[in-house]
Amino acid sequence: MGKIICLMGKSSTGKDTIFKELLAEDALGLKTIVPYTTRPIRAGEKNGREYFFASEADYQRLKQENKIIEERAYQTYYGLWRYFTVDDGQIQLARENYIMIGTLEAYRNIKEYFGAERVLPIMIELNDGVRLQRALDREKQQESPGYEEMCRRFLADSIDFSEEKKKEAGITRCFYNDDLPSCLKEIKAYIAEAKD
Repeated sequence: MGKIICLMGKSSTGKDTIFKELLAEDALGLKTIVPYTTRPIRAGEKNGREYFFASEADYQRLKQENKIIEERAYQTYYGLWRYFTVDDGQIQLARENYIMIGTLEAYRNIKEYFGAERVLPIMIELNDGVRLQRALDREKQQESPGYEEMCRRFLADSIDFSEEKKKEAGITRCFYNDDLPSCLKEIKAYIAEAKD
């Protein structure tokens, strides 16, 4: 029986890098679950790789068809952006193990949809000063940097990933990403133990 590994953490904690490293580890045999979003595509992203970039009409149609597993909506500096996971045939837990990046809210909803025994939470943490510098460096590389949205997201993370909310979601273990190789080693051992 397969599991869904749900990588979580505040922005710029290194989730994308960890995600790619774990996905590339053949011994783990992980597949991706590509989420959907209504936000604009960023430089370097490709439709169907990081996200399926959808319109508001696409979202409404999928909602009407009861195909949305979990969803989040954010009133951003640029307007309403939705992020959602769709029951679109990607997830075959009878045969595969999966990895995805999500929020605490997404984790709770996926756990409710598939069952707690099928979902493995991995919370990534990092010092706020390091995170802010990483976020700024990444934003500078964009064709049109969105510093206002970067700041909104950074501040919202303090609320979204508070200790109280982590406790409510049942998160008991976190992985500190100040040294990527060590962090990855810990996470791989944790996944291997959970799969046994």
